[in-house]
Amino acid sequence: MSELTTPISAVMKRKTGEVWSVPPDASVYRAIEMMAEKQVGALLVIVQGELLGIISERDYARKVILKGRSSKETAVSEIMSSPVIFVSAQHTVGDCMRIITENRIRHLPVVQNGAVVGLISIGDLVNWIVTEQQETIRHLEAYISGMAT
Repeated sequence: MSELTTPISAVMKRKTGEVWSVPPDASVYRAIEMMAEKQVGALLVIVQGELLGIISERDYARKVILKGRSSKETAVSEIMSSPVIFVSAQHTVGDCMRIITENRIRHLPVVQNGAVVGLISIGDLVNWIVTEQQETIRHLEAYISGMAT
């Protein structure tokens, strides 16, 4: 199976499974503070299990800092990206790469039966592809050296 045809559910199995979120009425300051604590570049905006938006460091830089707004007085709902582009666990790595590239985004929530089950980043996808290609190279090298003996 090509690494690009692998379902995104396989990539999610390599992750911790934790999805960090904030409510829409949280301050942008709190969201940025949480991103720093969790060492992530984006948080989902969720209320009672419903995905309302996503807030990223990019949103903060462009919609708060560059506009001279106060992060402590601005609500997440004012700058979050919404509606959210998302995928299901059945989408492939290739599908996700295409969606991320075409939409110029870095994070894709994974939604199954209306509930968020994960968050995939461009880094997760690149790491998956590189790891799978390295594995293929190891198999090919073993095959070739086995034939040479």
